[in-house]
Amino acid sequence: MTVRTSYLLAALLVAAPIVHAQGNQGAAPANKKLFCWEEKGQRVCSDALPADAVNIARDEISAASGLRTGGVDRALTDEERAQAAVAAQQQLIDAAAADMRRRTDAAMLLSYRSEEELRRVFNERTAIVDNNVRTASYNTISLRDGLISLLQTAGDNELAGRPVSKEMAASIHQRHAELVRTRRLQQSFETQRAQLDVEIADILQRFRAMKGVTPEQAEEAALKSTTPDVPAPARR
Repeated sequence: MTVRTSYLLAALLVAAPIVHAQGNQGAAPANKKLFCWEEKGQRVCSDALPADAVNIARDEISAASGLRTGGVDRALTDEERAQAAVAAQQQLIDAAAADMRRRTDAAMLLSYRSEEELRRVFNERTAIVDNNVRTASYNTISLRDGLISLLQTAGDNELAGRPVSKEMAASIHQRHAELVRTRRLQQSFETQRAQLDVEIADILQRFRAMKGVTPEQAEEAALKSTTPDVPAPARR
């Protein structure tokens, strides 16, 4: 049974126990629910949820008491899901970076005897972030090329008077959402890489201050760490 009501009638309907339309005057089953949602500016209530309302925000009301027992938010769009995925990924990245900073500081204070040993830790972190940037960049290019190919195919179909199939339209929409998400991940990784350079410079400065290393000694150590060892010539 579906009832389209004004806001006032919907409030009255919710406040009163639900009675079967067929004239059944008995109490509604305890587990019977009424679903109410907005449709074209009207409040719609029904004891059965139609397929086209599954993704719409709705209230769930007890048919026995007329009280609201719960609700369901509307389904997220592809864009919103992409944004949520980026936010979740960024939270993981931030948590991992914070944990790494804590461990790096502890290790720096307790374990490392020289700047060269400390730089090895930074090299590992830098390699991980650089790999993330490269992977996201590759995925962005791949998704963009695939999207362009789909759009060209759809355009050719329209120019030839052929309809664009629902499957192709859905693929275009999905590919675009994936491209937006991947671009944001790439930007996030690139920002993290820039921040990492600043963090490394700050930690090195603190390490040098703790160890009493002069700027000249630090420069000499940096040159030594970046200059490959050249084997001595063999004696004849």
